[in-house]
Amino acid sequence: MSNNSIENKEFYEVVSLIKEARNRVYAKANAELVLLYFNVGQIVSNKIESGKWGENTVQELANFVVIQHPELSGFSRRGLYRMKQFYQTYGINSECFLLWVSVKKANVSPLASYLKTFENKINKKVSALPTQLETSHSIFLDILFRLSWANHLEILSSCKKCEEQLFYLMNAVVEKWSMREIRRQIKSAYFERTMLSNEQKKNVTTPLTQIQDNIFKDPYIFEFLDLPDGHSEKELEKALILNLQKFILEIGKGFAYMGSQYRLQVGNKDYYSDLLFYHRDLQCLVLFELKIEEFEPEFLGKLNFYLEALDRDVKRPTENPSIGILLCKGKDTEVVEYAMARNISPAIIADYETKLIDKKLLLNKLHQLVEMLNKTEM
Repeated sequence: MSNNSIENKEFYEVVSLIKEARNRVYAKANAELVLLYFNVGQIVSNKIESGKWGENTVQELANFVVIQHPELSGFSRRGLYRMKQFYQTYGINSECFLLWVSVKKANVSPLASYLKTFENKINKKVSALPTQLETSHSIFLDILFRLSWANHLEILSSCKKCEEQLFYLMNAVVEKWSMREIRRQIKSAYFERTMLSNEQKKNVTTPLTQIQDNIFKDPYIFEFLDLPDGHSEKELEKALILNLQKFILEIGKGFAYMGSQYRLQVGNKDYYSDLLFYHRDLQCLVLFELKIEEFEPEFLGKLNFYLEALDRDVKRPTENPSIGILLCKGKDTEVVEYAMARNISPAIIADYETKLIDKKLLLNKLHQLVEMLNKTEM
């Protein structure tokens, strides 16, 4: 090895140390800033709630900061009320924090698996919830401090329910979403779609029931494709490949692209599956089959055939069985239930949309599904 190569390697080590230190400084600075806003919000909230401060007092505080300390930014009347909202949303007596504690203990909420999965990635200590409420809250605050103030504001301004706020908070911390990514996921109703997908999984007796809830969605939203209403399957596949980065952002991190029209040879014939991925966490192949029409039971036969071919000829011995996802332009929930009742392959039937969906429509769909499943169990 030449002297230049040795020197370059040593130089890279120094640069790596510098970057790591800079990242730690940034994380510490961000944590201190978020803690500051939380503490200011606590003071403002307590003063107003106790009646010691009125609406004008907050404005007077904002004016005082501007006049006495013009170098300090972010403490306008609007900013102070945002800090108050932040404290009231995540304080020790807040609905969000108490929900976080209760679902971790009970493990019955749709959010419970999210909290366990995400917090284990954030901090191993969180898996054992302390009995002291104050200690639990300090752990909760540690999670809050990992997100920037701008990202907190995006969640606070767009989500009204605690379930949503916790959902996007955990996702943003673990997946390291930017503000743009958070905004896009909220607009595309990621929370509602994931909860809907989880409810549908409850009625499917396949190996998929063993898969953690936060992997798959239903429906998938591809508003970035700009496809005409009468598009073909070829056009859909081509558009997804051209927008592969956005497609992977929508289906979720952990997917590694393996190819389109993936060739599978069975007997003397060649078959071509649509989009093949590998999922690092699940350690298995994931096949997306595209349909531009409403789900029909016969679609499952072809999907199962492809999954069998993948497991016999492509899957490695150390990997888990392949998973198939049928992306259809609509589906009848009852038809899906009948079709999946005796299906033994790990498969998902999901809708896809090329335009953003009204959240109210998804919530209504979720409520209808829950009611139907409850009637089935009775």
